[in-house]
Amino acid sequence: MLKDLKRVRNIGISAHIDSGKTTLTERVLFYTNRIHQIHEVRGKDGAGAVMDSMELEKERGITIASAATHCKWQDHDINIIDTPGHVDFTVEVERSLRVLDGAILILCSVSGVQSQSITVNQQMKRYKVPCIAFVNKCDRSGANPLRVVKQLKDKLGHNAIPMQLPIGLEDRHEGIIDLIKMKAFYFEGENGEKIVEKDIPADLKDEAAEKREEMIDAASMFSDELTDAILEEKEISEEMIIEAVRKGTIEREMTPVFMGSAYKNKAVQPLLDAVISYLPSPLDIENEAIDLDNQEAVVPLESVFDKPTVALAFKLEDGQYGQLTYIRVYQGDLKKGDTLINSRNGRKFKVGRLIRMHSSEMEDIDEIPAGHIAAMFGVDCASGDTFMSPGVNYTMIAMHVMDPVISLAIKPVDNKSQINMSKAINRFTKEDPTFKSYVDKETGETIIQGMGELHLEVYVERMKREYKAEVETGQPRVAYRETITRKAEFNYTHKKQTGGAGQFGRVAGFMEPCEDEFEFVNKITGGKIPTQYIPACEKGFKLCMDKGPKMEFPVTGIKVTINDGAFHAVDSSEMAFQAAARGAFLEGYTKAKPVIHEPIMKVVIETPNEFQGSCMGLINQRRGIILGSQEEGMISVIESQVPLSEMFGFSTVLRSATQGKAQFTMEFLSYKIVPQSIADDIVKAKETK
Repeated sequence: MLKDLKRVRNIGISAHIDSGKTTLTERVLFYTNRIHQIHEVRGKDGAGAVMDSMELEKERGITIASAATHCKWQDHDINIIDTPGHVDFTVEVERSLRVLDGAILILCSVSGVQSQSITVNQQMKRYKVPCIAFVNKCDRSGANPLRVVKQLKDKLGHNAIPMQLPIGLEDRHEGIIDLIKMKAFYFEGENGEKIVEKDIPADLKDEAAEKREEMIDAASMFSDELTDAILEEKEISEEMIIEAVRKGTIEREMTPVFMGSAYKNKAVQPLLDAVISYLPSPLDIENEAIDLDNQEAVVPLESVFDKPTVALAFKLEDGQYGQLTYIRVYQGDLKKGDTLINSRNGRKFKVGRLIRMHSSEMEDIDEIPAGHIAAMFGVDCASGDTFMSPGVNYTMIAMHVMDPVISLAIKPVDNKSQINMSKAINRFTKEDPTFKSYVDKETGETIIQGMGELHLEVYVERMKREYKAEVETGQPRVAYRETITRKAEFNYTHKKQTGGAGQFGRVAGFMEPCEDEFEFVNKITGGKIPTQYIPACEKGFKLCMDKGPKMEFPVTGIKVTINDGAFHAVDSSEMAFQAAARGAFLEGYTKAKPVIHEPIMKVVIETPNEFQGSCMGLINQRRGIILGSQEEGMISVIESQVPLSEMFGFSTVLRSATQGKAQFTMEFLSYKIVPQSIADDIVKAKETK
C-alpha cells in the first residue's frame, strides 16, 4: 500500500437508484486493469457486475450492500466503495460516507436530480464530503446534461460548473470536449479503451469558448494567481485552473461536473483523471476523535505513521472465514500481530489476518497505513467501534443512524429453522444498525424492524438462502407512537404499609408537550424531596415512556417538571419514589389529551405524463398529501407525503396502474397525529387481538 498519501484517494460512488453507480464502477475496474471483461448489472451472461457479489443483488439488479475495492490509476491508489441507491439501505451509504474523503455524485442526464440524489446530498453535507458530479446516460433519449447542471444549482444548492461538454446527445453521443485542454475526445475500440484526441468540431467551438470562460471565472474565486492572470490578460495554464478547481472542490464551495455514458464506455477515463486532480487525499481532510481521558476534548488526528494507531470499524460482514471487519485507519500504522484496544468495551485483541478487498475477492497484506481502507478477520466488534493503540483513549464520532419505522413478525417453521433464524438475526443486527429485533412479551413472537418493506424482505430472503431458516412472516406493522397535546398537572402519593418498613413518596408537578423525546426538569425547593431520590423520580417517569397507557405504543415528546412532593424519614426509598413517579405519570397522562402519532413518508413518484392523473389518485386514496408535481420532458415527478400504514403493497398497485412504467422512492419524514377515525380503528384492532 502506498505510504505517499498524496497519491491515495478514498472515494464513494453515490446516486439515486438506477443512475448507473455499479455500471460506472465496473468500467473503472476495467480501465484500471482490475478486471478483464465488463459484465452488465443485469447481464445476459448471468454473471452480474463484479461489485454486486450477493446472489440477491444479481437477481434483482440492485445493490444491497456497499462493496469495497481498490485500483491503481496514474500511480495513485484509489479505494472505491460502491453504495446502494435504495433508501431502505441508506445506512450503507451513511457508513461509507463516514469514512470516505471524497465522492462521485452520479446523476442521470434524463431524470436529473431525483429524490434520492437529495438524500445522498444531505448525507454528504453531514459528513462534509467534497464531491465531483458525473452526468451519466448522455446516450439516452431525452438526455440534457446542461439542464442537470442547472438542477444541481437550483435543487441542491451546488456551485456546479461544467468541466466538459458533450459531443452529440442521445444516439448521436460520440464523446466530450475538455474545457481545460480545449480538445475533443472520442472513445473508440470495443470497450472505449482507445482515447482519440481531435480538434473541437466547428459547430461547438463558440459554445465551448463561452463555457470555458464561465468555468475559469468560477475557478478564479479560489486562486489569486488565476485572478491576476485574467486581469493582466496573461496566458492561463492548465495547472493554474486545476489547482483553483481542486481548492474550490475540497472546500465544498464548487462542484466540477463531468459528462458521459458509462454503459456506452464513453468518458470514464477523464472522470478517473478528475478523481486524481480534484478529490482530496487523506492529507487534505481534517479528522477528529474524542479524548475520553481528557473530559471528552476533541483532538485532531493526523494521517501520519509514527503516532498511536486510531482506526474505525465501519462495516461488518460474515465471510466464509469468520467475521470480516472493514476498517479505515486514521492515524498510525496497523500491522499484523499488533495489540489494539476496542474503546467501546476496553477489550484488548491481537491483529490477525489483514486483507484488501476486491468486491468478494481478497488479497492478504501485512499492514494498513494511515489514510487507507482495508479489512481484517477474527475481531469480535460492532459496527462503529474505534480501535486504538494502548496508551491513548480515543473514540471516533459515530455515524448517524435512523430509527426503524416498520416491523414484521416472523415465525420459524421447525426447530432447526428456529436455531438458524436466531443465528441469522444475531449476525444481521450486528452488521446493520438499522435492523433490529426483539421478542414480543405478550405474543411471544419474534419481531424484526427495519427501514422499509424491501429492507425486511431482503433480510427474510437472506435468512432462507444463507442460513436455510424457513420462516413465515406476519403482516407488516407500523411503528406508531403516543404523545400528549396539552399541559396537565399531577399530584400523586404512593403509600404502602406492610409488616416492617412501609413505602411512602409524594410527587407533584406537571407535564407538557415538547420537541425532544423526553425532558425532565427538577424544580423542587426546600428539600421537599431529598436530592438522592430525584434520579429515582426521573427513572420512574422514563420507564413509563417505553409503553404508553393509551395504546401501549412507545411515548415520545414529553417534558416532565416536578415542583412539589413529600417524603417520610423511615418509609421513603428510591423504590417508593420510582413507584410514585409512575403513578404521577399515569395520572397526568390521561388528563393531557393523549394522541397516537404515525410515521409519515416522503413519497416521490416518477411516471410517464399519461399516468400522472392515476398516480395522483393512488396518493389521494392513501390519505396522502400531494406537495407538488412537475413535468420534466416526458416524465412527471409527483412529490407527496403519505402515512406508512397506507403504503404496504404500493409497488404492485403502482405497477399495474402504469403498465410497469412508473417508479417510486419512499423515505421517513416525520411523525404526525393520526386522524380520529383511524385512531379508533387502531384501538379496535388492538382490542380484538
